[in-house]
Amino acid sequence: MKWSFPAALFLAAGAAVAVPQELHVWRHETGDSEMIASAHAVERFNRKQNRWHVVVETLPQGSYQQAVVAAAMTKKLPCVLDLDQPSVPNFAWAGHIQALEGPLRPVGVDKLIAGGRSTLKGKLYAVGQFDVALALFARKSVLAKYGIRPATLDRPYSADEFRDILRRLKTQGVRYPLDLNGQRNGEWVTYAFSPWLQSAGADLIDRRSFKAVDGVLNNDKALAVLDYYRSLFDERLASRRPVDEQAFLSGRAVFNYNGSWADNEYRRKFGDDLAVLPPPAFGDKPRIGAGSWQWAVSSSCPHPDGARQFIEHLISTDEITRFSTETGLMPTSEAAADATPMYRVSGYGRDYFEFARQFGVLRPETPAYPLISSSFERAMKEVREGGDAAEALDRAVEAIQQDLKRNRDYGF
Repeated sequence: MKWSFPAALFLAAGAAVAVPQELHVWRHETGDSEMIASAHAVERFNRKQNRWHVVVETLPQGSYQQAVVAAAMTKKLPCVLDLDQPSVPNFAWAGHIQALEGPLRPVGVDKLIAGGRSTLKGKLYAVGQFDVALALFARKSVLAKYGIRPATLDRPYSADEFRDILRRLKTQGVRYPLDLNGQRNGEWVTYAFSPWLQSAGADLIDRRSFKAVDGVLNNDKALAVLDYYRSLFDERLASRRPVDEQAFLSGRAVFNYNGSWADNEYRRKFGDDLAVLPPPAFGDKPRIGAGSWQWAVSSSCPHPDGARQFIEHLISTDEITRFSTETGLMPTSEAAADATPMYRVSGYGRDYFEFARQFGVLRPETPAYPLISSSFERAMKEVREGGDAAEALDRAVEAIQQDLKRNRDYGF
């Protein structure tokens, strides 16, 4: 009997230790399939171990960025949060998220393609389970009707060949052969068209130093790309002001430059007649944008080891495979792609994965990116409306250089 009370205390203490520690996670609200798949991943993590219990709070996407910034300023961020890849360097520079290096580096990172990792100054700050890919969409039967060869991974259209095809279609009665989603603004413009610069050998900023823009964004190669872009509208190969985004679906356009997120709708409409082609190459090979929503660990997280374990769980081959299978989104590792019905070598979505793996380029990993993107968008809009490419790009360069100067090159 004399041991009963201490034994009870011991048992109670043991029970207290066994209670999992809550790990708070924020994510933005998105489509039902993605939300359900994400919830399933959390449930599996909570079941497979008893040290951590992940608690997820979902915030509306429209106000998510503002909520995250407000919480960051008051050091009230959760342990783990998802961030859109282009915003990761800014959060890292501001000190709101911590590097996933050393003991915080998740196992499996090195197996991710470029679109699954985000860095700043060589340090990893975020990782993602999925990405999307840009492509040219067409219909096999329509290409055959006009005698157009389908572009392939090994033999994409050159920019000149593609424009010649569009010109030929124009003479054969197609009013606007190419749909460039002209109603879209904002990040779409930079995501979709800065890869044309990179394909040509130009870029939004010198990625060796992240300090220089003059002579990079406005060099001869960049000017040639923007002159090409303007010619598409000047020659009415694409509409400056499309009435809707249904030109490809309705058969008015032969080609559509879009993202892999359109596949589901297009495949429902056209089935096996849908042709998924690589974008045109302005240099040696095409380029496409890379990087979507990714997971990061806040600097105020009291349980960084738990955060690492959770992220490690999310980027495991099994979890990426499950997430892709449930949502249809493109996985960020080859092993996961090979394990999915859609993205395996024989799957109808394999081309997207290969485009991402072979052609994907992250948007510049610098805190200056938001200003770079908005400046480039303005330049592209000017050119689309008939403005001079050299003048538009010089104005963009000036705005970006001033931002870099004000912020002391963001520490580069």
